[in-house]
Amino acid sequence: MKRTVSLLLCVLLLCGAVLSGCGGKDILEGKQASASNDKYRNFYQIFVHSFADSDGDRVGDLQGIIDHLDYLNDGDPNSGEDLGIDGIWLTPIMPSSSYHKYDVENYYDIDPAFGSLETFDKLLDECHKRGIKLIIDLVLNHISVRNPLFTNACTEVIDGKLDGDAQLFEIHEKDYFTDLNKTIPIGDYACEANFSPEMPEWNLSSEKTRAEFKKILEFWLGRGLDGFRLDALTYYTNKSTDGVEFLKWFVETARSINPDVYIVGENWTADSNIKDFYASGIDSQFAFKFSDASGTILEKIKTFKGNSLVSKVFAYQNKMAENNPDFINAMFLSNHDQMRIANALGSSGLDYEKFGASVYQLFPGNAFIYYGEEIGTRAPNNTGDANYRTAMDFDDENINKIKLDAIGTMGEDYETPPHGGVAQQLKDKDSLLNFYRRIIKVKLQNPEISRGKITGVEDFGKDEIGAFYTEYNGEKLMIIHNFAKEGKAELEITDSMLKNAVLAADLVGAEGESVSFSGGKLSLPYHCSVVLRTGEVA
Repeated sequence: MKRTVSLLLCVLLLCGAVLSGCGGKDILEGKQASASNDKYRNFYQIFVHSFADSDGDRVGDLQGIIDHLDYLNDGDPNSGEDLGIDGIWLTPIMPSSSYHKYDVENYYDIDPAFGSLETFDKLLDECHKRGIKLIIDLVLNHISVRNPLFTNACTEVIDGKLDGDAQLFEIHEKDYFTDLNKTIPIGDYACEANFSPEMPEWNLSSEKTRAEFKKILEFWLGRGLDGFRLDALTYYTNKSTDGVEFLKWFVETARSINPDVYIVGENWTADSNIKDFYASGIDSQFAFKFSDASGTILEKIKTFKGNSLVSKVFAYQNKMAENNPDFINAMFLSNHDQMRIANALGSSGLDYEKFGASVYQLFPGNAFIYYGEEIGTRAPNNTGDANYRTAMDFDDENINKIKLDAIGTMGEDYETPPHGGVAQQLKDKDSLLNFYRRIIKVKLQNPEISRGKITGVEDFGKDEIGAFYTEYNGEKLMIIHNFAKEGKAELEITDSMLKNAVLAADLVGAEGESVSFSGGKLSLPYHCSVVLRTGEVA
């Protein structure tokens, strides 16, 4: 009986594979998607100012996010009616005079333009009801010149007092600095300011500073917040303390308050520096080398080098694991500081955008979607960061609801996504949005994708084929991408590669193409990806 059931299952699987069309089909019908109960998440980055306005002032706010949570996650991983997001990262939400909020004036409140602490608590509660973990940007390298801690420090320094709040900041006699252009003058003294004269630097080696940071952690984690994205780790090393030592202190302090806190850091530097910072025990750092219009993922897509890409990701994983075997890689295509990925891929065709999505999403770890990426949002130009932070288009007819001219982006040159906003793309089964929804569903059905580690790369003798194995809890998957710009790859999957392989999912980016898998013979169209797993042995 077992053999009969197994054979029947294989027939159904193969039939599903042969019939699967553009966008893919659920091969393992009836396989349930599982909600995450750990740190492995499908994250969505929200630039709060630009995402959703709830009160008509044409500025995004926290209530606007609440109003659209069901779009991200309706609380049922098997409903198929949402994007499948189970982690949200909010850019800074604390009071600040800037639109970006990276110069914090008060670490213990919400900017009035975004809402209140009560609104934040409501957002957190609504996220948790849906199984979403919420993390916020935390800026620890600098502060606002308007923060009372800094203004008081300046008053004390002018009065000759250096043992009070002045200890919180990198305040020294002027001849201490080699470049006074990156300082804020305070009488005969000055404070380091690497980013702008509006952003004085914290003194991370000071015990007074660390006591203040612990209070900040207790305040936010005590409200139930799930973690932090840390800004500019590189600048931690400018202090008299070692940056890794400080980050280790911070991670351990946060975990002493909430052992399950998730921390991901921005470290836009070389692999060696990222590896050094993993010795702190931090959960994740963004894999910048693979992102952006000039990053490795897009480079390999445009040069059809799939084997080279998966080999580089495998090497990167192994390098970082030397300092933290439990690290969680953080892959992404773009963020608020980078050109919109649709500007780089969209002109090549929708299949390129879909394929880029499946490539980065199917690597192990936590993948981060920058809001609007899933609908192909484009920047109006590349003349500054503000242009990468344009309004979220929930409906083409309401795109101007967010007042982005205030930050120099929304104007006559603004383009709505060429394939429409959310409302339009939900009606199109072959849209980019529905492709993203399918990818995440596949990941929720196959938790080994995110939680596994790459254990090897399979070389099919074709540069355009990127194939690797990932293993988790005794389960082994094989993920294969076809980076070719046209045609089909005919591949043989042997038992030595994957015993009794079955097709768990296909992601077909090329219009009118389909995947077939029978008798170990895999026919894989260009710009398509498949997930294979070991089937039940008859």
